[in-house]
Formats: sequence, structure tokens, C-alpha cells
Amino acid sequence: MGALSSQEQIVVERAAAEPMLDQVLAWAAVNSGSRNLDGLARMAGLLGDAFSKLPGSVVLVDAAPVDAVDAAGKTIGIAHGQNLHLKVRPEAPVQLLFTGHMDTVFAIDHPFQETRWLDDEVINGPGTADMKGGIAVMLAALKAVEASGVTNLGYEVIINSDEEVGSLGSAPLIAETARGKKAALTYEPSALPDGTLAGARPGSGNFAITIRGRSAHAGRNPDDGRNAVLAASDLALRFEKMRRAGLTVNPAKIDGGSPTNVVPDLAILRVNLRPATPELEAEANDMIAAAIAAVAAERDVHIDIHGGFARPPKPMTPAAEALFGLVKQAGADLGQSIGWQPSGGVCDGNNIAACGVPVVDTMGVRGGKIHSTEEFLIVESLKERAALSALTILRLAGGAA
Repeated sequence: MGALSSQEQIVVERAAAEPMLDQVLAWAAVNSGSRNLDGLARMAGLLGDAFSKLPGSVVLVDAAPVDAVDAAGKTIGIAHGQNLHLKVRPEAPVQLLFTGHMDTVFAIDHPFQETRWLDDEVINGPGTADMKGGIAVMLAALKAVEASGVTNLGYEVIINSDEEVGSLGSAPLIAETARGKKAALTYEPSALPDGTLAGARPGSGNFAITIRGRSAHAGRNPDDGRNAVLAASDLALRFEKMRRAGLTVNPAKIDGGSPTNVVPDLAILRVNLRPATPELEAEANDMIAAAIAAVAAERDVHIDIHGGFARPPKPMTPAAEALFGLVKQAGADLGQSIGWQPSGGVCDGNNIAACGVPVVDTMGVRGGKIHSTEEFLIVESLKERAALSALTILRLAGGAA
């Protein structure tokens, strides 16, 4: 280790000694897929009990209303689980935000439901890395910092239930709690198994585009119809041509259609776009509008668009670079090599950065193959990352960065 003060040494040792592995195994045993409301409620209860060891009061906050377009082109409400919110010393001069998510990508009927040891150092299991391991790291670090008697630090903790599906129900809560914060740490797993952090991230927008044409007999009078599937396909090809450096476009699915003897009058095109900068996001919005207008006019169909860019781009700002530098120095003083690189993925760090708050959003465990049945957690990284977080928090409270 490098030059740690006696207080820092005590805090990092306390953080590393917390029973994080037991917590991860217990939490990973609970299916908390984003749409499993019962499982999310159980998970929220377990996390509420765990975080009640910190000062302040844990509350569960209902998600904001969210709607979506179904396969029949109807707008329907989507239910989400509650979000855990903890506020500690709101009057303190230094205010930080800590965020994580309790949901996973694995539904209640998914075959991947159990943890197992791959060897003496690695466990495989749903959510072990993404991000129940990260939540355990966050809690361990905060408990160790609290035990140090720090009084000039206040913070809020948000653990949401819908990050894996875009955080649409928790975005207002995240924005509200980010306001006025000096910095934020989010506990997604490291970008690489070696501990590399994610730096700049693109934004992300999901769109459901409903095309309504006119049905007709496919043999007797097809020209009287207006084929919605063809219009959706035309639109998808126009979306493909929007791709350029810094903007990825993925037309992913077309719902709708009809029997083969009927000209289809309904189709829903679902597409994801990821712009690297706010300027590219604005350009993408203009291109989307132009493509829809052209297809609607040329094919004589009616088109409605639902959705938008819910994750703004997250560039590396000077404030973000300063925060990354603080984390890097903390790592060096602990004997950990900390680097970072751009990522094509998105997370709640995007939303926090959009509020003008510098954020490091991969403070969680080392692991990999997330969102697959091969997801794994490197167990030793629980101690490493808890120590890294505790030291970073302590130095932020002392005025660093």
C-alpha cells in the first residue's frame, strides 16, 4: 500500500472485513428480474434491512408512471418495483450520491437461477457481478466510513428496480437526488475483469414507431391497401443509413403484420440509437423526424413515434477527469492499478452526469460475462473494491477533487 493515514488504514481494513460474500450469495438467491415485482419487493426488503445499519431512514419510493407500445400498437402502462432511498446528514457541507440497481436481466422463468463456484476464486451466478456484488461493496464502504466518525459528509443512496430496462420509472428520483451533489459513485461492475473503469459513454434512445396503413385483399385489390410492414421495412433501412462515426443504430424488431392473404395495416418498428455526443443526439432526432415524414408521405401511411433518448451521452468532462484521477490515486495507494476506457454501454451514470455531477459508474466488483448465464464475480474483488470506495469517499469528504 501507499501513503495512507492511520484513519484511512483503519477505514479500508474495516471495509474489506465486511461479510460481503455472504450478502451476495443471499441476494443472488432471490430472483429480481426487472419484471418480477414480487422478487423485487423481496429484494427491496432485504436491502432495506441491510442499509438500515447506516444512519438516516430507509424509504421505498414508488416508480414514476411509465408506458410502452405493445405488439398490437396500443399504449399500455408498465409496472415497476419500488426504489430504495436513504438520506444521511443532508445539512453536511459535502454531499455525495451513491447509486446501484437491485434488478437483473434474468426473468423468473429463466433457467439461470443459482450460484456455483467455478474455482476457489470465482463464483458464477445471476446478478453476482451486475450488480449485487456492487451493492455489497457500496454498503461495506459506507459502513466503514460511518464507523470512522465522519461528520462533514452527507449523502443519498438510490438503489433502483429498473436500471436494466432503462430506469424510466426511477429517472426522476435519480435526477432529484443528484441535484447539488459534489460527486457520485455508481456500482456497476468494472468494464473489464482486470478492474478497468468505464469512462465516456454514449447516450441511448429506444423508440417504438407505429405504422398504420390500410388493409385490402392481397389478391383481388392489393393496390387499394397500404402495406404497413413494407413501410416499417423502408423506415428500418433508412435508419440503417443514419449510422456514422459516433452514432450506432439498431433496428431490432418489427411487430404486427397480417395473414398472407391480407395487406397488413399495422406494424411497429423498434429501434435503438446510441449517440456519442449531445450534438449527435440532436442530429439523430432530426434524421428520425425526416425519415418518418418521408415514409409517411411516400407510402401514404400514418406514423406515431413513442420513446426517446432516456440516457444522455456521458462525455469525459474536466470534473469527471478529476474524479477519475482521485479514484486512480486511491487505487495506487492501495496497490491497485486503476485505468479507464470508453464504453459502448449505458447506465444510470449517464443520467447523473446529465445533471452536471461528475460520476464514476463502475465502482463495483471485478467480473464479467454479465447478462449471460456465464456471469461471474471474482471474489477477492469484493475486498479490493470496498477498500477503494472507502478510501475514495473519505478523501472526497476531506475536500479532495
